[in-house]
Amino acid sequence: MRKKLPVAMMFLSFAATVVLICGAAVHASNAAASPQPKAAPAPQSSSSLNDQSDLSVTVYNSDLSLVRDVRDLSMPGGTFQLKFMDIAASVNPATVHMRSLNDPSQLSVLEQNYEYDLLDPAKLLQKYVGREVTLIRPGVRNAAGEQDEVKATLIADNNGPVWKIGNDIVTGLGVGSIRFPEVPANLYDRPTLLWTLDNRGALKQKVEVSYLAGKLSWKADYVLNVSRDETKADLDGWVTLVNDSGTAFQNAHLQLVAGELNRVPVAAQYKAISGIAREAVNAAAPAFAEEAFNEYHLYTLDRRTSVMNNETKQVSLLNASNIPLLKTYEVDGRDYYYHTAIRTGAPIKDPVEVFYKFKNSDKSSLGMPLPAGTMRIYQADAHGETLFAGEDNIGHTPKDEEVSLHAGNAFDVVAERKETDYRSFSGNNYEMEYEITLRNHKNIPITVLVNEPIGGDWEILNSTYKWTKTAAFAAQFSVPVDKDGTSVLKYRVHVHW
Repeated sequence: MRKKLPVAMMFLSFAATVVLICGAAVHASNAAASPQPKAAPAPQSSSSLNDQSDLSVTVYNSDLSLVRDVRDLSMPGGTFQLKFMDIAASVNPATVHMRSLNDPSQLSVLEQNYEYDLLDPAKLLQKYVGREVTLIRPGVRNAAGEQDEVKATLIADNNGPVWKIGNDIVTGLGVGSIRFPEVPANLYDRPTLLWTLDNRGALKQKVEVSYLAGKLSWKADYVLNVSRDETKADLDGWVTLVNDSGTAFQNAHLQLVAGELNRVPVAAQYKAISGIAREAVNAAAPAFAEEAFNEYHLYTLDRRTSVMNNETKQVSLLNASNIPLLKTYEVDGRDYYYHTAIRTGAPIKDPVEVFYKFKNSDKSSLGMPLPAGTMRIYQADAHGETLFAGEDNIGHTPKDEEVSLHAGNAFDVVAERKETDYRSFSGNNYEMEYEITLRNHKNIPITVLVNEPIGGDWEILNSTYKWTKTAAFAAQFSVPVDKDGTSVLKYRVHVHW
C-alpha cells in the first residue's frame, strides 16, 4: 500500500516541474530568435584555355560552327560552380552540352548561365553606381606637385556620371582617369559559361563541352587560269575562313560541311565584330579529304590549324590542270518580245554574253564535289602577264555536273534585233517574224547561240539556221559568224496564247 506524501513535499515537487518546463520553453524561444548560421557557399572552380587538351571545329557554309572543346579539369566533390572561360562570344547557349568523358553518370549539370556582360569602361562605371572610386584630374596638381586625386561616390550614370564629392553633387567634372578598387563579380573579361555542377565521381576528369556558334564561317574561292587558245584551263580552289566569333581556335581539328542546311530563323542576331585582319596560308597540295555526309559533303583538313579571332585564313582545297574548256557566246531574248508588237525605229541591241564551261569529272582532272563559291577567271595577255577576266558564283556542284561561268559581255560581237512582221488572228493566235543581225569584229570565227523564250503554244514556221527546242517555252538557234563577218538569223513563229 503506497504512502501519501505530505502536502508541503507535493507543492515543492510541482514547483520544480514548472521551473523545468519554463526553462526549456525559454531556451527554445531564445534558440528560435537567434540568427541561424548561413549555409556555406558552393566552392567555385574555373577553366581556361590552359586546361584544353583537344579542340575540334566543324564549320558550315551558313554562318554556323560546331565547337567541341575537351579540357582536363580538377574539381571538388559535391555541388560546386565552374566558370568555363574562353568560349566563342557568339555561342548559342541553348545548344551547349557538357559531359564527362571519364564517367558521364557521375557528373551532372544543375544550372547553366551564359555570362556575356563583358568588361569595358562604360559597363564598369555602371556597376559602380553607389560606390566610391578615385578620380584623377588631368592638369590639376596638389600641394606636393602631384596629380590631384579625389575620392568620389558615383550616385548616378545616366547620360553622364553624377558624383558626390564631400557634401557636393558634381556633374560635368573633367576626369583624366578613374581608379576602381576591384572588378565587380558580375562582370567578365571574356565570354564565360557558368555552371552549377554535381560531382559524385573523381576529382580529376576529362570534360567535353560542345556548342553551336555563329560568326565563324567559310566559303570556297576558285581561280580559273584560262589558256591563250581558251581550250583548257587550270583550277585552284581555296577555302576562305572568317572568324568573328570573339575567340581564337588554336591547334584545332578542322572540318567543313558544304550543303543547304535547314535552320530555324533566329529573332536576335549577335553583333558583328569589325576590323578583320587577313592571313593566307599557302599549301603545296590539296589538304582536305572529302567524303559524303548525310545529304551534305564533308571536307576534313589533314592537319591541325589555328584560326585567330578577327582573322581571315585561306587553305588550299584542290588543284587541277589542263581541264577541257568550252567558250560560248550567247544572246538571250526577252519574254515581252513575244507578247506585243515591238516599236519601230532603231533595232534592239541584246548583249552578247560570254560563258566558260567545263565538266566536273575525273576525265577533266576534277571529280571532287565543288562547294558553292566565287570562281574568278584569269588569262595571260600577249606578253604573258596574267589579267583578271571576270568572275561568277557557282552553286554546289556534284561530281560529273557542268560548271558554267558568265565571264562578262563580248566587246567585239554585236547583236541587233528587229521585228519585221507582227500579225494578230482570232482566237489569240499571232505570227511574228524576227531578224537578228550578228556582227563579229574579232579576228577568229565564232558561233553565237541565240536563246528565244517564246512561250505559249508555238511553232517555228521557217528559219535561216537550224534550231532546237530547249524547253517547252524556248528555242535555241546556233549561228556561225566568220571573222570580221556578219550573219543574219531570220525566223517566223506562230504563237497561240
